[in-house]
Formats: sequence, C-alpha cells, structure tokens
Amino acid sequence: MKNLNRFIEHTNLKPTVTGKDIDKLVMEAKENGFVGVCVPPFWVKRAKREIGEADIQLVTVIGFPLGYNMTETKIEEIKLAMRDGADELDVVMNISAIKDGMPWPKIEFAKCSKLIHEEDKILKVIIETAYLTDDEIVHACKLCNDAGVDFVKTSTGFANEGAKEEHVKLMRSVLPSSVGIKASGGIKSYEQAINLIKSGADRLGTSSGVAIIKESKE
Repeated sequence: MKNLNRFIEHTNLKPTVTGKDIDKLVMEAKENGFVGVCVPPFWVKRAKREIGEADIQLVTVIGFPLGYNMTETKIEEIKLAMRDGADELDVVMNISAIKDGMPWPKIEFAKCSKLIHEEDKILKVIIETAYLTDDEIVHACKLCNDAGVDFVKTSTGFANEGAKEEHVKLMRSVLPSSVGIKASGGIKSYEQAINLIKSGADRLGTSSGVAIIKESKE
C-alpha cells in the first residue's frame, strides 16, 4: 500500500521506556517517514527536542491508561503536555462514567476540546473498545462527535485486547468523515494494518511500525 508510512504513529508507552528508547523512536520515525510518535507525558519535552524541524506529530496520552481521573486532573495534564510541545493529545475516556450512564463524558470531552483547539492542537479520545458493548461504542462515538473531537481511538494497548476490524467498522458507520479513527493496540503485522485501514482507520498506533513497513516491502 502506498503511503502506509503516513498512517503510522510510532509508539512506545511501556512503563520501562528510557530516554534512549525515545531517541530511537524518533530516529526510526524520521527514517521511515511516519506521521507521528506517541510517547509518555514525561518524555514529551525530550521527544520534541529530538524531532526538531522534522514533519512528525508529537503525540502523548492523558488520563492514561484507565481514564477515570477527575476532569480537572486531565485538564492540567493537557496544559503541561502542550507546554512541553505536544501536538496531539490522546485522552482516555471515563469508561466508568459511561458504564454508569452519566452525561459527564460529553462535558469532559467538550472541556478538553475547547482547551486543545484554542491552541490549534488535535484531540483524540481513547474509548477502550475492549471494555464496551457495541451499543456503548456507538454512544461514545456520538458523544465524541458532538463535542468536536478530532479522532476517536480504539484502545490504550493496556486492555485485554486491542484494535479489532469489527469495532473500527462500527465506529466508521457512526462517525462522520470529518472525525478520524485511530486504531491501536496489538497491531503487529502488515496484514492487520491493511485490514484496519480498509475497515476505516485513518491512523495506526503501533510499536511495530518498522517491522510492518519492512514486511510491506517484502
């Protein structure tokens, strides 16, 4: 597939990630022309320095990985991440509130959206499909769209399963074309990557980007 590189966000969110790992992640993103790198908030400033003037989006996570932080906490995390140079913020949805039937997630998305868009940054919301029914996935996607979210993301990669084609197809059936879908979690092969894109994914969050591109050339 042509331009597969520009679908990939090269990711390292392991608890054991080091500065050298971040440097390697950015170097590989430059070498392979990936659209972005996704790093823990602690390493945003270093990743920004290593990216320099390269055409690479700097992505970090907020409320990660469980999402049930108070909204005020997420807001402060967002402010710090943008201060350090993040271009895109992947905010974990409050799944607990969704399960309880509360309207709060939409309010939280709207607050995050206002803050992030005032700085001309990108908001992605991680809904963690592994923990949701199909009806809850549809509901979460509608809330994201109503709140002006830029992308809806399938997974943190920390749940018992990651991106699945059927979930991406369901999300795409609900979301307008103006809202992107980021598939993430467990994407390790070229075949998986292509099938997720065909299902409707606009971005792929994966730590296997280099291997996937190598496989695509073979």
